[in-house]
Amino acid sequence: MIPGKASQASTRVIVVGNEKGGSGKSTVAIHIAIALMKAGQSVATVDLDLRQRSLTRYIENRRAWAAHVGRELETPEHFCLDGNTDFPTVDDRAAQNKALNDALARLADTASYIVIDTAGHDSYLARLAHSLADTLVTPLNDSFVDLDVIGTVDPETFAINGISHYAQMVQEARRQRQLVDDGAIDWIVLRNRLSSLGSRNKRLVGEGLQDLSERLNFRCIDGLAERVIFREFYPRGLTAVDDLNEITLGTRPTMSHASARLEMETLLSAVVLGGRAQGGDAASRNAA
Repeated sequence: MIPGKASQASTRVIVVGNEKGGSGKSTVAIHIAIALMKAGQSVATVDLDLRQRSLTRYIENRRAWAAHVGRELETPEHFCLDGNTDFPTVDDRAAQNKALNDALARLADTASYIVIDTAGHDSYLARLAHSLADTLVTPLNDSFVDLDVIGTVDPETFAINGISHYAQMVQEARRQRQLVDDGAIDWIVLRNRLSSLGSRNKRLVGEGLQDLSERLNFRCIDGLAERVIFREFYPRGLTAVDDLNEITLGTRPTMSHASARLEMETLLSAVVLGGRAQGGDAASRNAA
């Protein structure tokens, strides 16, 4: 949801958020953006992590690598907000609000999707971004440590016995969104770093997420497995949906590359296209 002109209403805002660091937010954000571009959509990205700026550096690495290998790599128009990250004053927050809304309005003139990456902690900007989301994607490592940001667990039974701080913030963002334009936020939780083997922890975390999904009205889908290849993509700004050839990758493709691509395409189909087949026409229908 873009504040401002009615003509911007068709631009979809995808926010990648979680108050727990190390969950893979920037990796998910860049993959969503590049996959949408490959599906024929115009895409812009926004980095609201004023300290780490991982998404900004990811995109800078992508531009540098494209020049190095002499290949065209789809790259979204990008905006990184500046500002005070520690103790913003009332004036700081007002300035950040205006800067973000102005940037979104400008980007919405040409972009059909805007993907926003947020910091891994609570902040004024993160709350503002969540209230603007049409789709909220929350990557969550498959552990009780990460589950704790959305639900509390009984130490004896491992059953969910309460709603945690991040989930409460999302609920408030949903209320604000409904008040502003009677809109709804589609919340998706990704189970990242899933083990391929069954385990008691995997089962219990899965049961907890299923309970929370019913209480909090979110979709829970399998995210990314623990793959070294995703870490290796970052210095070159590459994604699993880029061309898997030796020139683009800078190395000979392996089965790990192919597996990562298939995994990411399945995930993105569920997140962006609601499980429908990918492609420009399908993406356009979904954006309408």
